Amino acid sequence: MVYFVGAGCGAVDLITVRGKKLLEDADVVIYAGSLVNPDLLKYTRSDCQVHNSAYMTLDEVIETIENAEKSGKNTVRLHTGDPSIYGAIHEQMDRLEELGILFEICPGVSSFCGAAAALKAEYTLPDVSQSVIITRMAGKTNVPAKESIEKFAEHGATMVIFLSAGMLAELSKRLINGGYSPNSPAAIVYKASWDDEKVVRCTVAELAEAAKKNGIKKTALITVGDFLGDRYSLSKLYDEKFETEFRKARS
Repeated sequence: MVYFVGAGCGAVDLITVRGKKLLEDADVVIYAGSLVNPDLLKYTRSDCQVHNSAYMTLDEVIETIENAEKSGKNTVRLHTGDPSIYGAIHEQMDRLEELGILFEICPGVSSFCGAAAALKAEYTLPDVSQSVIITRMAGKTNVPAKESIEKFAEHGATMVIFLSAGMLAELSKRLINGGYSPNSPAAIVYKASWDDEKVVRCTVAELAEAAKKNGIKKTALITVGDFLGDRYSLSKLYDEKFETEFRKARS
C-alpha cells in the first residue's frame, strides 16, 4: 500500500495524527526534501528506508515504490502542506493505477492555512470577501490564460498566491492592472509555522520592495485583499436576532 501524506505547512506538530501514525509504521518514506521539515523523519523507524524526492525523477519515485511493493513493504509519499495543492500527485497516482498498486491519501494542513494563522487573520469576512482564490504566477509551469492574475484580481476577493515570491514586481503590476489599488493591503508570509517564520505586511505596490528588504526570495505565500484590514461586518451566526436550529432569536 502507498499512502500520500500531507506533512503540514512546517511545524512538526502540525502533521495530522493519522499522518504521524503512517510515518511511524512505514517501511519506506519518499519525502519532498525541498519543502518538508526533515524533523518529521524522526517519527520513522530506525530500519525505515528514506528517500529524498528532491533528487529524484518521476520514474525513480515510481520505481522505488514498485520495488517496495514487490517486497511487501508499505510506502509513505510525504508531501508538503496538503498533497492536493501543487502536490503533483495526479501523475503519480495514474502511474500507480497502471501498475495495479493501491494507494490512499491522508490530507494535511496547507500553508495557506498556516499563513492565515501567522497573520491572525480570517480570509472570509462578512461584507469584505467570502471567497478565497488560490493561484500562482506562471513560471516553469504554465497557468491557463483564463486564470491569469489580472482576471482573478477583477473579483477583489481574497487572494493567496503560491510559488511567486521571486516575481513580486511583476505580480504587483498584474494585481494593479486587474483592479487592486496600489494601496490595497497585502502580506508576505515566509515559512509559515516554521521556527524562522516571518510575516511582512505591506501594500500591493510595495510587495517587491518589502520582500527585498526582508531577504525573502522563496518559500513564501503572498496574501492580498481587504481581509487584512480592520473593517468588516459581524457574523449573523452569533447575532442575537438571528435564529438557528439550535438557538431562538432574541428581541
